[in-house]
Amino acid sequence: MTEKTYKTRSGIIHYWVNILDQNSVTLVFLPGLTADHRLFDRQIAYFEKKYNVFVWDAPAHAASWPFTFDFDLMDKAAWLNGIFDQEKIAKPVIVGQSMGGYVGQAYAQRYPDKLKGFVSIDSAPLQRKYVTGIERWLLKRMEPVYYHYPWKALLQSGSDGVAVSAYGRKLMRKMMMVYEGDKKRYSQIAGHGFRILAEAMEKDLPYEIKCPALLICGEKDRAGSCIRYNKAWHKNTNIPLEWIRNAGHNSNTDRPDIVNNLIEHLVGSVP
Repeated sequence: MTEKTYKTRSGIIHYWVNILDQNSVTLVFLPGLTADHRLFDRQIAYFEKKYNVFVWDAPAHAASWPFTFDFDLMDKAAWLNGIFDQEKIAKPVIVGQSMGGYVGQAYAQRYPDKLKGFVSIDSAPLQRKYVTGIERWLLKRMEPVYYHYPWKALLQSGSDGVAVSAYGRKLMRKMMMVYEGDKKRYSQIAGHGFRILAEAMEKDLPYEIKCPALLICGEKDRAGSCIRYNKAWHKNTNIPLEWIRNAGHNSNTDRPDIVNNLIEHLVGSVP
């Protein structure tokens, strides 16, 4: 994997890429809120000799700092597309975990003919109809909640709450430790992320997935209402839904072998 950068009006995005064949599928791994590129270490190790692979530190996260918090979800989709143009990535298959899945849906809305495949890992639908008014209201007011939460307790709940495996919990803790001593930045990242998510929902756009797609969700996912959202998403769209046993919100770290096989199967259906 080669680390590269992409300049935006708000800051510089750092990403890692390995291109084997520009005319083939590129697996685009997008980590969730407050996680970084390491979230997909076991996916990159499995896929990097088989397919083109890409992963980023999302804007303001980890290496993609300093960054101004003046962007929305569609900006992230546009910057992602700019990186695709820079790398000549022609057949992106987005694999988004949690917030990364929302970015994937924003990309599908903005560039419907460019997305060749979509895998949601413990994410949820971006359409307004799935969330209540109070849920959106709360999403826009999370920054002070994170800021006033004691760091040690936040670190404990943030790592243990998203994974059930020792590897998954340890990895999340390492990613959170990037922000130790700077809880203001951590709170801003989380608060801004939830806020732009609510704003994207309130746009009431279709966010339709027109390419081969798959929903993946850990049976022990306790992040918000992820399980309820995925059941409704599957029911309303008929997008296949795979439940991962003994896995939490970061199911790709808890059960990487199963998740990797599911991703590979989806890639096989991409024209």
